[in-house]
Amino acid sequence: MITVANRLKHVKEYYFSTKLREVRSLAAQGKPIINFAIGSPDLAPPKEVKEALYGADIHGYQNYQGLPELREAMAQFYKRSYDVNLNPTNEILPLMGSKEGIMHISMAFLNPGDQVLIPNPGYPTYASVSNLLEAEIISYDLLASNQWAPDFDTLEKLDLTRVKIMWVNYPHMPTGSNANTATLEKIIAFGKKHQILIVNDNPYSFVLNNNPQSILSIHGAKDTAIELNSLSKSFNMAGWRVGMVTGHQDILKHILTVKSNMDSGMYYGIQQGAIAALNQDKSWFDKINDTYARRRDLVWKICDVMHCTYDKNATGMFIWAKVPQGQKSSDICDTLLYKHNVFIAPGHIFGSNGEGYIRFSLCLGEEQIKTVLKRIEHG
Repeated sequence: MITVANRLKHVKEYYFSTKLREVRSLAAQGKPIINFAIGSPDLAPPKEVKEALYGADIHGYQNYQGLPELREAMAQFYKRSYDVNLNPTNEILPLMGSKEGIMHISMAFLNPGDQVLIPNPGYPTYASVSNLLEAEIISYDLLASNQWAPDFDTLEKLDLTRVKIMWVNYPHMPTGSNANTATLEKIIAFGKKHQILIVNDNPYSFVLNNNPQSILSIHGAKDTAIELNSLSKSFNMAGWRVGMVTGHQDILKHILTVKSNMDSGMYYGIQQGAIAALNQDKSWFDKINDTYARRRDLVWKICDVMHCTYDKNATGMFIWAKVPQGQKSSDICDTLLYKHNVFIAPGHIFGSNGEGYIRFSLCLGEEQIKTVLKRIEHG
């Protein structure tokens, strides 16, 4: 047997990768499984996006930095959506999805033994990538009692001399909490004070959110922060793998060094489709949010039947629900899967502070959600 790299000793296969094999096995046995766990939009992208893809007839390698027209569309999107000015020449780097960016950013700045601040609860990939690069993870607590915002008094008590990166994610996944301007200002001040690279992961700005915000809108943010964004959720293009990292050119050039050694550019037709998506007006978001709002109302009914509590002010495409006191999230999820043939995500997979919560996706049609409601109501 060939010995695997030491870095894999501290990394497990992604939860949804392993669990979905079980779910598919149950479905293959004839179980009527409904997948309520994954945030993969079931709605179609704008028709202009598909038309742009179909019309593309260039199949060669593309620029590592993406088409100039794509970067210009991204710059205009940031100005229009967040009132953030970006130089399309050197302050925007298109990515094959923001998940790719998490790896590229980490590879550009982390050495073995460097420390990384990672939110608990938070997106598991932040920790997985840090472990792959043999960095040391320092989890920082996000709690409902603090509106899922960082506790800076606690953070300031830590020895931060080896911290290189702090991952933040607002609007937050999985809780749906949305940071206000004051919180973002504190994050930027914290990064500057301790010379930490702040990376805000921002794919949920426009889903059921009346106040889209970029951390780069904070004065002086580019001195310490960069931001990941994605077309996956905003434009129903998850499988297209289109994202971006934005920020100061002196930071992005190092990420480009990594990226240019990892791929050979994004397919021309996908870039044209992304340009068409980014040029959509506000009516696009109004349309998809009408759909998500109807679905959310139905999921809230499911939560009520299950005696779970939830925040009606939360944003994004998930419902983060607190289970009744004394119950474990994994037990509830197992009951739903094996008794009702419904797959949802237990909160503990997002960190220890996620225990006692479950997460529903809004990427299911209303009829399917109604079916889930009936299954649970009728035991």
